[in-house]
Amino acid sequence: MIDLVFLDESGFAPTLPTGYSWARKGVRALVRDESPQGRRLNVVGALTPLGPEPSLVWACTPGTFDAVALLAFLWHEVAGLATPVGEVPPGYRRARPLVVVLDNYSVHRSKAVKATEPALARIGVRLFFLPPYSSDLNRIEPLWRQVKYHDLPVRRDQTLEALRIAVENALQTHADALTVATKDLPEAA
Repeated sequence: MIDLVFLDESGFAPTLPTGYSWARKGVRALVRDESPQGRRLNVVGALTPLGPEPSLVWACTPGTFDAVALLAFLWHEVAGLATPVGEVPPGYRRARPLVVVLDNYSVHRSKAVKATEPALARIGVRLFFLPPYSSDLNRIEPLWRQVKYHDLPVRRDQTLEALRIAVENALQTHADALTVATKDLPEAA
């Protein structure tokens, strides 16, 4: 038995792009444009849809998402270690192996991540990269689509903090539903 985790990132802007507009014939439509520069929220999430304890964990990172943020999330939130990234506690090994499914985003394939792979392997965590252009195989992708286009359909957040709260509330709703929906599965089996 292994634990299988689907990991991916998604970006959220405080306003949705304007796809179309209406105006009277002969009158130019004026649409206010709000640049998302410096107001983008990146969220990294890990979905464990199967197994004895299905879960969803995430971390919000304003600004650029890089290998340092990915490794910190992987080490602390996914693997559950309290030590600094790359520092394996003496004699520690996960009870069940953990496989983390990733796409081919450049951050996932970075030198820093490759350098940390041996330490992850020592504790029982393996990284599995999906084939190129197959993001539909990552089970967390539908969750991002649901949150972006259904849970937050109208976005006019004035601040990055308001956007973060809205995204975290939507993700918490999904995490709670995942826990409730699978609570009685062991009894049913």
